[in-house]
Parts: sequence; structure tokens; C-alpha cells
Amino acid sequence: MVDLDSEVPPLPPRYRFRDLLLGDQGWQSDDRVQVEFYMNENTFKERLKLFFIKNQRSSLRIRLFNFSLKLLSCFLYIVRVLLDDPTQGLGCKELNRSCSNQNYTPGTIDWSPIIWVNRSLPLWGLQVSVAVISLFETLLLSYLSYKGNIWEQILRIPFLLEIINAVPFIITIFWPVLRNLFIPVFLNCWLAKHALENMINDLHRAIQRTQSAMFNQVLILISTLLCLIFTCICGIQHLERAGNRLTLFDSLYFCIVTFSTVGFGDVTPKIWPSKLLVVIMICVALVVLPIQFEQLAYLWMERQKSGGNYSRYRAQTEKHVVLCVSSLKIDLLMDFLNEFYAHPRLQDYYVVILCPTEMDAQVRRVLQIPMWSQRVIYLQGSALKDQDLLRAKMDNAEACFILSSRCEVDRTAADHQTILRAWAVKDFAPNCPLYVQILKPENKFHIKFADHVVCEEEFKYAMLALNCICPATSTLITLLVHTSRGHTAPWEAFRQLTGTKQTLNRESQQSPEQWQKMYGRCSGNEVYHISLEESTFFAEYEGKSFTYASFHAHKKFGVCLIGVRKEDNKNILLNPGPRYIMSSTDICFYINITKEENSAFKKQEKHRKTHESKLSYHGASRLPVHSIIASMGTVAIDLQDTGCRGATLALPAEGGKEGRRPSIAPVLEVTDSSSLPTCDLLSDQSEDETTPSDDEVSAGFEYAKGYPPYSPYIGSSPTFCHLLHEKVPFCCLRLDKGCQHNYYEDAKAYGFKNKLIIVAAETAGNGLYNFIVPLRAYYRPKKELNPIVLLLDNPPDMHFLDAICWFPMVYYMVGSIDNLDDLLRCGVTFAANMVVVDKESTMSAEEDYMADAKTIVNVQTLFRLFSSLSIITELTHPANMRFMQFRAKDCYSLALSKLEKKEREKGSNLAFMFRLPFAAGRVFSISMLDTLLYQSFVKDYMISITRLLLGLDTTPGSGFLCSMKITEEDLWIRTYARLYQKLCSSTGDIPIGVYRTESQKLTTSESQISISVEEWEDTKDTKDQFSCRGNHRNSTSSDQSDHPLLRRKSMQWARRLSRRAPRHSAKTAEKINQQRMNLYRRSERQELAELVKNRMKHLGLSPAGYDEMNDHQNTLSYILINPSPDTRLELNDIVYLIRPDPLTYVPNAGPSRKDSFCNTVGQDTREETQL
Repeated sequence: MVDLDSEVPPLPPRYRFRDLLLGDQGWQSDDRVQVEFYMNENTFKERLKLFFIKNQRSSLRIRLFNFSLKLLSCFLYIVRVLLDDPTQGLGCKELNRSCSNQNYTPGTIDWSPIIWVNRSLPLWGLQVSVAVISLFETLLLSYLSYKGNIWEQILRIPFLLEIINAVPFIITIFWPVLRNLFIPVFLNCWLAKHALENMINDLHRAIQRTQSAMFNQVLILISTLLCLIFTCICGIQHLERAGNRLTLFDSLYFCIVTFSTVGFGDVTPKIWPSKLLVVIMICVALVVLPIQFEQLAYLWMERQKSGGNYSRYRAQTEKHVVLCVSSLKIDLLMDFLNEFYAHPRLQDYYVVILCPTEMDAQVRRVLQIPMWSQRVIYLQGSALKDQDLLRAKMDNAEACFILSSRCEVDRTAADHQTILRAWAVKDFAPNCPLYVQILKPENKFHIKFADHVVCEEEFKYAMLALNCICPATSTLITLLVHTSRGHTAPWEAFRQLTGTKQTLNRESQQSPEQWQKMYGRCSGNEVYHISLEESTFFAEYEGKSFTYASFHAHKKFGVCLIGVRKEDNKNILLNPGPRYIMSSTDICFYINITKEENSAFKKQEKHRKTHESKLSYHGASRLPVHSIIASMGTVAIDLQDTGCRGATLALPAEGGKEGRRPSIAPVLEVTDSSSLPTCDLLSDQSEDETTPSDDEVSAGFEYAKGYPPYSPYIGSSPTFCHLLHEKVPFCCLRLDKGCQHNYYEDAKAYGFKNKLIIVAAETAGNGLYNFIVPLRAYYRPKKELNPIVLLLDNPPDMHFLDAICWFPMVYYMVGSIDNLDDLLRCGVTFAANMVVVDKESTMSAEEDYMADAKTIVNVQTLFRLFSSLSIITELTHPANMRFMQFRAKDCYSLALSKLEKKEREKGSNLAFMFRLPFAAGRVFSISMLDTLLYQSFVKDYMISITRLLLGLDTTPGSGFLCSMKITEEDLWIRTYARLYQKLCSSTGDIPIGVYRTESQKLTTSESQISISVEEWEDTKDTKDQFSCRGNHRNSTSSDQSDHPLLRRKSMQWARRLSRRAPRHSAKTAEKINQQRMNLYRRSERQELAELVKNRMKHLGLSPAGYDEMNDHQNTLSYILINPSPDTRLELNDIVYLIRPDPLTYVPNAGPSRKDSFCNTVGQDTREETQL
């Protein structure tokens, strides 16, 4: 083995550490030559140059000393003027003895007071000393800065002024006779101005701070103006020694009056030299000052563009947040400002906007509004530059919001820019909380260090997926995370004081439409949190089950308890179920009109309570609001009797023929094992879960439950799903092409039992994976799984197919929604939902709001061709949702348009709330969820709760969002409060809202008319039946286009109608025109139906499914979030539920959790639960 020590030679002496410190002592005995390397600073001139010029701190001291000398010389001149007497003429007598005897004729000038002054010996000594020092310094600096051109140094104006002011004093040392000679020392003010400019430059270099160009220019302008005035004052005063003999104050008065162009004329120069000086100074001022003002104005304009700096003093005394964006649009700005300042705690915050682009005209006009100009500061700069981050005082900011530009053509590049901004901010200000918005899910793991992250495509696809099984989930989430504004003044003051949403809309409250009143009132609910031990709502439920606390809190206070978080755990549990026992340290999350801290409580008398309970059920559509009373900053909540009311919930006997139905079981305080809903959830296994169907056995598709083995991107949350035992070959995923495994070429051939869910997208991005996962979650019953068809413009990548091939009944097809053949092949005629995703290639347009043009027109075509198809559309701009399902001559839509305009005029950021497509959940824009990121600054739990509701995150023990439908068998429950009790006592579900569908009024909608000629004759005398707007609803008639006799009668009725038109009033004429339009629409509907049927026959598809489609355009749908307990249930209401996690009920769910669940959880958790 080789000895390593013998292989490495020892270091020579000159490389040893001791010799490096003490020096090598043996070099003298060596023949080597020592070479010293030095710089030019070793010369005497360079060392002087280093001290006087190059070194920042010493140079600053030299310039400060020079500036002080110049000010001292000016001060000594003023002292000499105040002590001087122009009548003595000392210098004249010493030089010319006969000068005092000279006789001057009128008009001549006595030059002796101008040439000679009275200068005392001590004053002369001080001025000579200052002059010698100044001259020596000037000569030394000229020598050190000499670069080969002597004339360049001599002819500089500062050098010439120094010679004029210093050399005469030095001459008087050697020639005492000239000691009283006048020397224009006041010109040193210009040298002081020059020294001040250099000193400011050295000051900023010494303290390592970038100086402001605006500050320098203002300093130059002020110093120039002062020097002009001081020069004019001293010059006029000295020249007028031979004239009016003005004092310094008189000269100051004259200069100010002259330069201000006032010109009183009471003080004027007498002799021509002083007049000439005034003319020269005015000319100089007219030349110099405009140049200075022009430069200042230019810098001011540039500063207005760049935004200047955020004051460090303000940053230390006031709180501010920073908003970093690539480009600032007016919609983005207003959404942020409206949501951020909606909370009263943030009213004193400043918002600093850091944007690399110049502020556009719209943003500039908005920021000039006094409400925003005092607390919004725009800085043009980049987050990648430390200088710009320093300007925004990022290290002192309370938070930094980094938003992506979703209108970019390349969304991946936009994410890369967001990632770099987040890194730069984290590097510059590690302690500043980060709120980051990212577009694509595959880029999310780069910013895991951020405090709060919202991935746009994750939320978008998960929300669109839930829209298919829980209608209007997008509207539900949007209303929960928004703060609506622009309403009545008392409620605006109430919202400002309490931090709640504005819920009472003046237009909606004054509107005769009952649904607008209920919808507008319930849209004000938000999610709040409070500690159990500090809460009036929930403190009495300590030690009781979660479902007991939720039901009784809603019954007593009208609040909906949806989740809890333990003190020692960061995970939020939505509806942990009846087994969860409330603890005093738990954090409760609830939905209410306002937070508990802004509520007041009062007890009502029993007789009044009884009276109100009797009045609360007058009419099916009546919604009494007994739990909320507006009171300018507080909410008064009526405390209901919390005693046991089991008997009062029983339904009375019907007609005396049957006995009383059993009352709803009470919700137990602490659930025992016998009352747990495990039997309902686990033991009663449906045939669908335990044994596969014949079709599944023949096809070889048997489902299992587990975690997807492959995820298309890093950072996706694992979700327990329905999976296949073996992945499907890629060729079998193609819907429209057969392969060796199957021969199907269209959706009809597959023979699906459930209706399809079709997703039309441009590309199969990684975010589309989040659309499939919620629809295949383990808590969805197998027999209710809808087939999913992806209609893609471009073929998907292989890695995406690897991710979806494990899910059952997921297919793709290459096609477009603007091609009717592609739509028919993918099964649109028997689809339950059609989801149209906004295309990335159309998100950017020359005119911003035109980005949705293609999507809107294509969806409108679908709406006309397949009128009964439920179409869910994503738009780039929320303002464009008014064009969805557009009907130009629909009176009802026009009325809603006027309502939206009025709401927008009042400043509402949810002006489109009453639009029918949005209220029904048929249109969605991801920009409406931007407020989720903004709200997380105050409510840091909102993102977590939203992700749990959408199924993006799964926490053990946390429930999930689902829905149930109210059928005729469920109407005996009657009210929302009784439904709440029924669910809590049976399945442990927590209802959070109702999705209601109603028929529009016949007079305000374009519903199809079913009327014969004889019926029309009867309407002449009873036209009020059509014109009155009652609370009753008009049922939808069936389509009559397939009845030739009725069609012929309708045409005869139309011809008779045209002959009798002059005999009717204006209302009758309007009704006739509308009925004519309905006949026209019927004919148009037939033409479209024939077109679709012909294309289906051409493609070899059966048109049978299309024949069953009817037009249901005369209905409206809306959401009631956390409605009043007295709200009446109606037929076909869909109730939103938070259902407990079934896994929490599995006994011994330990090591074999997956296996036991797959074998035992086989019950039917139907969405349409029968009570």
C-alpha cells in the first residue's frame, strides 16, 4: 500500500501560515528577487487625490468645509454692509486728497462710494483669512483634477469666481492702501451653490443610498432662485450707494416686487448702473429659471409614471401591504380594493402597488378619486430589483400579494414570472407573509414556502366538477368568499362597522320579485370563526356532540356550525360527525350574516314569539326573518326557547283517516353506539356495492377503492377514489374510435346507464385531473357515477393518459364544440351536463372583453340547439355573463339588466348577482375567486375550508360536500329547521343551503304558449289574469310542435290576431306581439330540431334521445345560503349538505383501513336522499 504522506511534499516556507503573518525571513539568503506591487495611490498626488476626491467620506468633509467657508464669506459681506457708511469715502481720501473737494453737477455719478467701502480691520482680517483658505483649496483641487488641459481648468466659472473673490484680498495684504477697495464677495453664493450640489452627491454616495432626481432638481431650483435674489439685492444696494442709498431691506423689497412682476414703483433705482444690473438680472432669470422649471416638470412627470417612493417614516408608523402584478387592469384593481377595504380592521392600511408597466389612463383616473388617492400608492418597478422592493418598503409590509397575469397567451411563462417574484420577495424580506396566486398546478410546488397559495386551475376544475353533481356550487362558493357592496346607506354603515357583507339590497328589497328578496338576503352569509369558550353561540354545547351543537345553534341563533379545529391541530374538520365532542378550546367555524362579536342578543316575550310563529307560515313563498334585525352596527338576534320540542315537530294527522306521523327524532347531546349512523352508512350494503353487475363482469371492469397510483403533477393532494383493478389501454380511452378491445365509435354504443358529463377544453392540462377526482371520490356511490367525456381540441399527452386510465368510465375525444358532428358523436343528446372551459388561446385579445366572444357564441349555439342541456360555462371576464343564454326581446332579462346597471352605479362588485345564469350556477369566472386570496389576509382559514368543500384536500375525519333532492315524500318535513333536525338525528349531515328552481311569470318570460283560438277569445274579457304579477307560479306547458292540429289552430289564431290588432289596448298589443314571437320561436325550434336529426341520421345515430328533449327556458334557479329556520321547503329543492366522512365510522380502521373500507363501505349514499 502506498504511503500517502510520502507522496505529498511539504509546503515551502513561503506558503506557511506563520510566514504569511511574520514574513519570510530566509529570502535574503536566496537568489530570488522580491517584487512589490503597488497602485498609483502610493504617490503623493494620488494620495491627496484619494483624500480630497475619491474617498467618499473625506471628500464629503472637504466639500462641507468649503460650503461653510462660502456661507461665512457671504455672512461677512452682510456684516460689512450693515457697518458701512457710504458718506465717509475713506478709500477716496487716501488715494486722492482732492476727491472730497470735487464738485459734481446734477446727472453725474459719484463713483467713489461704489469703488470704496468702509471695512474695519478685524473684518478685513477675517475676510482675508477666508479668501486665502478658499484660494488654496481651489488651486489644490484644480491641480488634483488636472487632466492635461490647463485652459479647461482655468476657464471654469467656479474657478474664475474664486479668483475674483479671493485674489483682491490677497493683494491688499501687500498693498494696504487697497484695504477698503470694494470686492464683490456676495458672488460666493454661487460657489456655495456649487459646493452644495457636490456635497449632496457625496452624501448619498457615503451613506450608500440612491438619491432622488426630484430632490436634486428641487434643490438646484431653490438654490438658483436664492442666488439670483441675493446677487440682485447686494448688487442694487451697493450701486445705489451713489444714488438713493438703499438699505438691504429696501433692496430686498425692490427685488421681490420686481421678480414677482408686481412693480409698485415706490422703490426704483436712480442711477444707470443699477438700472443696467436690474435688466441683466431679469434677463438671466428669464433664461435660467425656465430651464430649471422645465427639468423639474419633466422629472415630476417621470415620477408620476414611476410612482416615487413609499415614505420610510410612513412605513414605520402606518401599516401597508404590497400588491405585485405584471400588468394592472382596472377590474383586478377594483376587486382587490373593494374586498381588501371591506373589513373595518383594514381601513387604515395603505396599499402599495408594484407594477413594471406604466399606469394606464383608467387606473390613473380611479386612483385620483379621493377615497383611493389617500391610501393607494402606485410604484412602477420590478419585484426582482432590490431597489424597487426598497422603494415599496417590502421589509416593513404586513403582507405581499403576488398575482399572475391570466390574460397571457403563455400561462406557463406567467407562472414562471410569479415564481421569480415570490423568490425575490422571500429573499429580500423573509418575514413578510406571502399570498401567491398561481395558474397551473404543476408550478405550485415551487412556492410551497408561501403562507397562502391559490392555484387557479385546481379550484376551477374542482368547482366545475362539483357543479355537475351539486348544482351551482360555483355560485355558492363565490357568494361565501365575496363581500357585496353598493346598497342602502344604513346597511352600508352597518357593514362598515361590523365587517359583514352588505346583504339587504335596496333594489332587491323593493323589487316585487320574492326570489330576489330571499336570494339577496341570504347571499350576505359568510364564514366566521370563534373560540368555543368565548362564544355565546356555542359555549353551552361544551361536552356535547358536534351535530347537537350545530342543530341547536341554528335553531336558537340562526347560525350554521360547519366545522371545528382543535387547539393542538392545524387541520380543519368539516362536520366531524356525531362522535366528535366539543371542547372549550375548539375553534368553531360557522356561517352567519355577521360575526358574533358584532351581534347583540335580546329575549322576546312568549306571546310575541307565539304570534310570530303563527304568522310565519302564511303562504308557501313567505320567508319571515325572525332572527336578524338591522341596528346600525349590531345585529339583534332573537333567542328562541331551547327547551325540548320533540312533540312540536310531528306532522298533524291528514284528514283524520290516518294517525299522526311519528315526530322527528331529537338530536342527542352525546351519541351512543346504538344511535350512531353506522348502520345507515355501512351495514345496509347495496347490491351495487357488494356484487358487480353483469355488464361489469362481462366487461371485466370491477371497481376498487384506493389512491390513484399516478398523479400528473407534483403537489396534488391524495384522494381516496373509485379505481379500476387494471388500467385501461390507451386505445380504449378514445371514445370515437374502435380498437382491438372494443368496437364502439360513439357514446350511444356504450350503453351507459347514467347520463354523461362532457367537458369541452382546448388541451388536457394537468388541472383537468382535478375535474375527474371529485367525480370519482370514494364517497360517491358506484351506481351514480356519471361517465366523463373529455372533448379536446388537441390530443392529450401520454402522461395525462397515464393518470386517467385508472379511473372508471373516463374517455376522451378530439373535437370542438363548434362542430355539430363532434358534439353528437360524444353523446350530447343524452348528456346531463356540458362543461365549457375557457380556452387559453382566446384569453388575450386586442379588446379585453372580447376574449370571451368565441366561447359565448358557441355556448349560445348549444343553448339554441340543445335547450334542455345543462351547460356550465367558464368565462374570462365576469361582466360578459350577461350575454349567456341571451334573449334580446325577453322582458324579464331586460328588467334584470336594469337592476344590474343600478347596482353597478352604486359601486357593487357583485352587480351581476341577479343575472339568471349566475344565480343558477350556469356560468363561472375564475376571477370571481380572486377575493378568496384577498380574504385570507383577514381569514387565514378560508382557503383551507374552500379546498375541503371542493374536495381538493381530504383530511381524516373531515366531511365532504354533497346534495339531496326534496321529493314529494319529503314535503311532510315542511321547514328547513325540521329538515336540519331530521338530518342531524339520522345521518349526521349538516345542511348549509338550498338550491331552488321556480317557474318564471308568464308575462315576463318567453315561455311557450299553449292556447287555442277559443281560449284566446275568452282572454279578451279577463286580460288582468295575464297582466297581474302575483306570487303564484305558472307551470310549464309541454311542447306542442309535434301536434299538427294545434299548430294549424295556432296559425289561424295568429291570422285572426292580425285582423283585430287595432281594437286592443297597449298591454294587449304587447301580449299579442309576445305570442307572435312565441309562434316564431316554435317554428325556429322545429328547424333546429330537423337540422340536428338530419345530422344524427347522417352519422348513423338514432335521434330517439333527441326527441325527448323539451325546452325549459321559463325557469329560474337561485341559492339560499343558510336560510331562516322557518323557510318552507318546496318540491325539487336541492339541499347542500356537509356529510361526515364515512371512514370515521369504520371500526378498527387501523392498519387495514383501505381493505376494510373497500369491503364494508358499500352503502348507498345517494345524493337524492329519501327522508
